[in-house]
Amino acid sequence: MQIEIADGTPCVQGVPVGAIVHACHEKTLDAGLAALAMPGLDRRTLEPVLTYCAELRCEADQATCPGCKRRTEAEGIATLDDFIARHEEIVVGDGSVRLKGTGVGRLTTPALAALEKTWSGENYWFWARRVLRKLRHGIRRAHIRGNAIAPPGTTPSVILIEPQLPDNIGMVARACANFGLDDLRLVDPRDGWPNEKARIAASGANYVIDDAAAYDTFDAALGDLNWVCATTARQRDLRKPVLTPEQAVAEMRRRIGEGQRCGVIFGRERNGLETHEVARADAVVMIPVNSRFASLNLAQAVLILGYEWMRSSGQATLGRVTTFEQPLSSGLYLNDQAPATREELFAFFEHLERELEAQGFFSSPDKRPSVVNNLRTMFVRAEPTGQEVKTLRGIVATLVRPKGQGRK
Repeated sequence: MQIEIADGTPCVQGVPVGAIVHACHEKTLDAGLAALAMPGLDRRTLEPVLTYCAELRCEADQATCPGCKRRTEAEGIATLDDFIARHEEIVVGDGSVRLKGTGVGRLTTPALAALEKTWSGENYWFWARRVLRKLRHGIRRAHIRGNAIAPPGTTPSVILIEPQLPDNIGMVARACANFGLDDLRLVDPRDGWPNEKARIAASGANYVIDDAAAYDTFDAALGDLNWVCATTARQRDLRKPVLTPEQAVAEMRRRIGEGQRCGVIFGRERNGLETHEVARADAVVMIPVNSRFASLNLAQAVLILGYEWMRSSGQATLGRVTTFEQPLSSGLYLNDQAPATREELFAFFEHLERELEAQGFFSSPDKRPSVVNNLRTMFVRAEPTGQEVKTLRGIVATLVRPKGQGRK
């Protein structure tokens, strides 16, 4: 594809290169190409466009793309204040907050937090490198599929209300996979669905991402559920049961055992759930936290509920289990070794005490019995294995051997 410079912007058929990179990075490659719908732009012709951006060839052309961090730097915008000043007005959310500048143009942003994160522009060249790698080698971890550990409806649904960041959705999916929560539901995700950023952040929990469903409304996401609880860090003036995660999980297990379907609702990253949304739930779940800092990251909240669910299932393992790693139980890990036998221990005691006697350690005969008892008690309490006892005897033998002589 021919790249042309128009008004200082590298373009393909009038579309900035940065916009092409953004579309293919935000979605899957094929979905991005379909959304662009540019004649002649396909996987084969996309590669030189990505290479142009990835290798920063725009520098030689003295060109930049709108929304790219290189343009922000070229225009001398060093702070958020500078960015606001370059516009006539920035409208936040529903328009109740408006930021006035001295420049030209009107910009809208869903939230101040989003503006703070994006004002400096994106590293399009870095995105281009990632998309280029997918184009050439396929999606990383795409071979990891995984499987739900339980039939549909037998685990609680995890419902995210208007999640703002795809990265958070991906981390929630990973938490779900960690603890066997297979049904992820999204209500009006801000950046659309499906989303490639969420897949990347899921770090292998692809089956949760692939099976996640997006709903337009809150009611639609809850439609087939019999009982739902809402997580919140703020007290609400609602006459509802207030449960800890452990109590909520116990209630859901009871109901699921009766054939009901249950779900847990999690609010927006910025301000959680609205009171009218909590009012639609059957119960409120509040996680024990430091009262002076009660807000949890979205994935952390899901992780805590998921941990309680898995802990009560009887199916949890300590760490992973593979072909070479067997399930573990808590306590002293001995692998295939057994604690030393009494015969091995007694032989070690005799060896140690004999050498200590020879070296004059027992200087007071009347205290010898109590010192021997202390030594034996110490080593018995350590519960050494047979191999460890052999090592200890080797140490004793080495310490008493005259320097420069072989062992007799």
